[in-house]
Amino acid sequence: MILVVEAVGIVLLNIFLSMVVDAQQMSMAHLEPRSMSLSAVVAGGLFGGYLLLCAVVLARTAIRDKAPVGLLRIILISAAVVHGMLGAASVGLVGWVAFLFMMLVLGLIVWSLLSYSPEEPSAEGTSQQGTDAPPPSGGSQPEPSAP
Repeated sequence: MILVVEAVGIVLLNIFLSMVVDAQQMSMAHLEPRSMSLSAVVAGGLFGGYLLLCAVVLARTAIRDKAPVGLLRIILISAAVVHGMLGAASVGLVGWVAFLFMMLVLGLIVWSLLSYSPEEPSAEGTSQQGTDAPPPSGGSQPEPSAP
């Protein structure tokens, strides 16, 4: 839920920045203001979509009660890294409240990654194959000798 709110906030922030660039007719390095405005909207949409994808992965993880594996796990790890970097940058640019929000989201993502860690093959599976089977040769039990 928090990632969905963050995604909407990022998209709205980039739309606002786009309108400011259009109204001020700002340009940097001889770029057209319209292309800068469009780039801000596209970047906001892509980043918002990325955050929504992370929210869907976390919802899927919670519904299935299974750890995300492969690419889905990498997506969540990258979201945690992004929130850590944005949190570090937001202290100087925005303030401590933004930093605390980013660290809260980072903590929730890391918590979900740790609480749904991928399952490792257990040693119990090999010991429960059969109790009637003889121990493998070369084991610690000596073989009986003939009388």
